[in-house]
Amino acid sequence: MRHLTRFSLNHRWVVVALWAVLLALGGASAPGLSKTLSTTFSLPNQPAYRANTVLARAYGGGGAAPPLVLTVALPRGMTVYGTKVRGDLARGFAAVEHGRRGGRLRRPIPVHVVDWLDTHDARFVSSHGTFTFALVDIPPLGFGIPDPSAAVQAAFTKVARLPAGTVVGTTGIQQLTLNGSKSSGTGVLAETLLGGVGALFVLAFVFGSFVAVVPMVMAAVSILTTFAAITALTHITSVSFIVQFLVALIGLGVAIDYSLLVITRWREERNAGRSNTDAVDVAMRTAGTAVAFSGITVAVGLFALVFLPVPFLRSVGYGGVLIPFVSVAVALTLLPVLLASIGPFIDRPRLRTSVTASRPWLAWGRLVIRHRVLAALAAVAVLAALVVPAATIQVGDPGTSSLAKSGTAYAGLRQLQLHHVPLGVLDPIQVLVPASAPRTAVRTVVEATSRLPGVYTAIAAGAVPRAGEVDVLPYDETNAGSGAALVGQVRRALQPVPGAVVAGFGAESQAFNTAVYGTFPYMLAAILSLTFVLLAWAFRSAVLALKAVLLNLVSVTATYGVMVLVWQDGFGSKILWGIPATGAITNFIPLMVFAFLFGLSMDYEVFILARIREEYDRTHSTDEAVVEGIGRTGRLVTSAALILFLSFLSLSQAPNVDIKVFATGLGAGILLDATVVRALLVPALVSLLGKSNWWWFHSRSSVTSVGQGRAG
Repeated sequence: MRHLTRFSLNHRWVVVALWAVLLALGGASAPGLSKTLSTTFSLPNQPAYRANTVLARAYGGGGAAPPLVLTVALPRGMTVYGTKVRGDLARGFAAVEHGRRGGRLRRPIPVHVVDWLDTHDARFVSSHGTFTFALVDIPPLGFGIPDPSAAVQAAFTKVARLPAGTVVGTTGIQQLTLNGSKSSGTGVLAETLLGGVGALFVLAFVFGSFVAVVPMVMAAVSILTTFAAITALTHITSVSFIVQFLVALIGLGVAIDYSLLVITRWREERNAGRSNTDAVDVAMRTAGTAVAFSGITVAVGLFALVFLPVPFLRSVGYGGVLIPFVSVAVALTLLPVLLASIGPFIDRPRLRTSVTASRPWLAWGRLVIRHRVLAALAAVAVLAALVVPAATIQVGDPGTSSLAKSGTAYAGLRQLQLHHVPLGVLDPIQVLVPASAPRTAVRTVVEATSRLPGVYTAIAAGAVPRAGEVDVLPYDETNAGSGAALVGQVRRALQPVPGAVVAGFGAESQAFNTAVYGTFPYMLAAILSLTFVLLAWAFRSAVLALKAVLLNLVSVTATYGVMVLVWQDGFGSKILWGIPATGAITNFIPLMVFAFLFGLSMDYEVFILARIREEYDRTHSTDEAVVEGIGRTGRLVTSAALILFLSFLSLSQAPNVDIKVFATGLGAGILLDATVVRALLVPALVSLLGKSNWWWFHSRSSVTSVGQGRAG
């Protein structure tokens, strides 16, 4: 670190010029980045994904894309069984199926409609005969493909010419998601700006001088440089569109955290009487080394995504690793140059200084040490209370009732509910029967699946190239609970039909869970092992490293408990956002929360333990080291956590439910980790373990560790 710092200072104009060029490249590439990113979600070698691909090619939709549901409610006194109404319905459904070729979509596609007139299934009609619905296969919406709901409804009503008073509507899982996105929330750019403004206020309070702007500058350089790196990466491999949001979200917090740590130590050394150059040198050898190790631990959690058998998650891993690496590079090269050049000039009016440790945090450290057993038990009780509900987590897609509370799709949903049609029809289970199967195979599948508990109806939905299709309409959605279990029951019921494959939205979601979470234990073991080795090397203590890894694991698990309580069970989502319980947590969210939160919370562990290690090398007293370490880092860690929390809080105002859940998980995890874990449990445990903390290495030569002692 000393050599790197001296090299940067001796070649400061080269360093500044290099980052200026990268900043310019990032600024130039950022506007067009989204056009080069991938919007596909593939699951190679998964039968459900292959079957859904067949359906999508045949119909231009369906499969993994839930259908559009067209609803028709007749006025009182009329039923669908009348001759004229039957004819009107037939013409309307035919117009939808054949009249939209080319339509408002970018390319001509066939449209598949499943309705009562084709299937003769009475379950498509309400008990009084005044209501009917049809399933219309459509492609996945978004990414340049507009919602065809209005076109479908217009094509139907124009041709059907149903009696006055007829209410025609559309709904569907995709439409409800879009309606929810339009009805509430702000845009991602606005949320990022809000997070940045909140961070600036916190930094101004922490530093009390214009140096508070420096971390924001470092964040801007880090984020835009990462955008440039990702643009280059897209020429080598496919990168998911999700990465651009994660760079803005995580990059802002990480870059500010690293700058905050270095600047705080630099001010501390200057206030202790060192020259500006010496203060930069000591800050980099202590805080800079902690930043380097912290960045590595963040990168380890993200890089583990590369080993998952899901292409879009692999690309998130590739892109995610760039965030901490670029942020560390900026903090270790550009930041010391800036501090050495203009640091004293912009560190004005110095309303706050850092001559001594924070008195409130010193008092807190002594209080925790004095009541360490009680403090540890209190922290464990809070974590245990959150870990218990984490065991009930359901990994799936949010329930339809949580997606929207207004709009045309919500009105269509209310029509289904009003006429007692189960919401499972929005999420059919589809079965592909191969052409090689016996002629009676489709009938066999219909009979076998229609008898299953939880099935509303099963119908022969048509034929696709080299296959027949059966639609199984469940009572409950397949996102969780009995609906999700039904997918497995349908799969077992197909055993008499060789080659039959279960497809549909729910089946592909479960295939994702199998592909990802089947290998998750191995990924987890690799992350924990590598992190343990890195931290043991950094702290020269196997005990501190093991404690850090285990506490991080418990912290993430407790965060899952928060997501279950707030979103899955609805204790909070209704109050805070007016959204009912989702019933499940979207399948990719727990994995990404772990990948990001494990590394981000490890930041604080490294910051605190590095300083405790340094103070122990100086005093050889564990309790004194804990008190001084908490006194020196308490305000820093709290401020850093608050900045990240504000970023995630602003992101939780996004209209999309998945983004809300993701942001809530990260925000709650950061807050929980910085308070219950780092401010209470960590100092209590370190004090309880005493000299055992330093097993493996505790000699004076430990100045080579992350928390090296002060020079001189």
